[in-house]
Amino acid sequence: MATDADGGLVFKPMEQFEIQSLFGGEIAWYTPTNTALWMGLAIFAVILLLVVGSQKRSIVPSRSQSVAELAYGFIYKMVEDICGKEGLRYFPYIMTLFMFIVCANFLGLIPTAFTPTSHFAVTVVLAMAVFITVTVLGFVKNGAAFLGLFWVASAPLALRPVLAIIEIISYFVRPVSHSIRLAGNVMAGHAVIKVFAGFAAIAAVSPVAVLGITAMYGLEVLVSFIQAYVFTILTCVYLKDALHPHH
Repeated sequence: MATDADGGLVFKPMEQFEIQSLFGGEIAWYTPTNTALWMGLAIFAVILLLVVGSQKRSIVPSRSQSVAELAYGFIYKMVEDICGKEGLRYFPYIMTLFMFIVCANFLGLIPTAFTPTSHFAVTVVLAMAVFITVTVLGFVKNGAAFLGLFWVASAPLALRPVLAIIEIISYFVRPVSHSIRLAGNVMAGHAVIKVFAGFAAIAAVSPVAVLGITAMYGLEVLVSFIQAYVFTILTCVYLKDALHPHH
């Protein structure tokens, strides 16, 4: 627990999100940082689970194979239900997104770990990759007909231009909401846990603080999965719009 010069409590819950060089010194574009390290560990965890953990492909699956198969079936069904059979060709990309985000979120729950998905620099890149991919795909698959996504043909003619403007604004706001939702939820939960941890050093409130940490940690485990799920399902919805802009 941190204290100031007067002995008062000082909480700095945002310190855990600071980007730091792994070897000290100033940070440049080529400097290995804690963000790069934990993103690399998330990628390694995905490979370990999906490739190494399921390489035996036993009839009676091991625990790692069972988890890999559950994740595969879960995302495959999601893509098929939302995007249809045509969307299954993009399943590897969506599966990769989900596994990277969920592994990065879960690794960030390890004490003293760093959570890369708490940074907008990471989530914005993920969201912009989805936005650009979906937009390009929409024009490649449909040509100018993709613009029909913004034209609400079922509305009265007088309202269609106004609705078109609203739809265009809504479309270009997608990467903003897509990225902020993930980073904001992850950051908020970790900050609250840090605050409870600071109060845990005070004898009078320590039991309550420990209960609060336990409850928040359990909630963050759930949030880590839910936010990966939400990011993925929104990706599927955007992909559906690109494949079927008139639906």
